[in-house]
Amino acid sequence: MAMRWEAFLDQVKERGRYETAEEAERAARTVLALLGAHLVGAVRTELAARLPDEMALLLLNPLQAHEPLSPERFVRATAAWIEGATERTAAWDVSAVLSVASDAAGEELTRRILLQLPSGYDLLFGYPQPV
Repeated sequence: MAMRWEAFLDQVKERGRYETAEEAERAARTVLALLGAHLVGAVRTELAARLPDEMALLLLNPLQAHEPLSPERFVRATAAWIEGATERTAAWDVSAVLSVASDAAGEELTRRILLQLPSGYDLLFGYPQPV
């Protein structure tokens, strides 16, 4: 069952300690659009099915990635897309969004997502050790 839009944004807002829902939404839209470029096949569609429709569309129509980005480059790319962001604030944004997406996905799907990504993303998804 897909998570509701408000519930998703509320969780991102809380984890990212954003002052406004707009800040949480901007982070969520950027991070999920970048993530969608890294996922393929059933993993991407299954994750999209568990996210609110507005977020699912970003995953299914992603920004184009020419190569899989390392976690560090993913954070840098996020910083480039969010006005006024630094790598430090972007790392915070990525972690807030991906940890909520991971909760929505559940452990088994998150494990399959991480298998499609370069090593090191487990930390960004809120898993302090490899799953």
